[in-house]
Amino acid sequence: MLNSVMILWIYIGLLLAGGIVGFVKGKSKASLIASSAFGVLIALCATNIIPTAYATWLMGALILVFGMRLVKTKKFMPSGLMILITIIALVGFRLA
Repeated sequence: MLNSVMILWIYIGLLLAGGIVGFVKGKSKASLIASSAFGVLIALCATNIIPTAYATWLMGALILVFGMRLVKTKKFMPSGLMILITIIALVGFRLA
């Protein structure tokens, strides 16, 4: 069974992978910078350097960012997929 910290690390990996793909495919430095910044902050939560409760707020902020991108582009990929992944990770994190 996955615990909350494991869920955070899996999510961090997916978040960073998404940023790298966004940079490689779309030359989006913003994707790489944002995914790295949020990845580091969530990693600090996973290692208890900052309280793990902040991970909930960070993931909530990411849902808003991805939601704004989805509304702007009207394309499911990649923003819609990242919203789904973030919601799944958030629910799993909170329930674990």
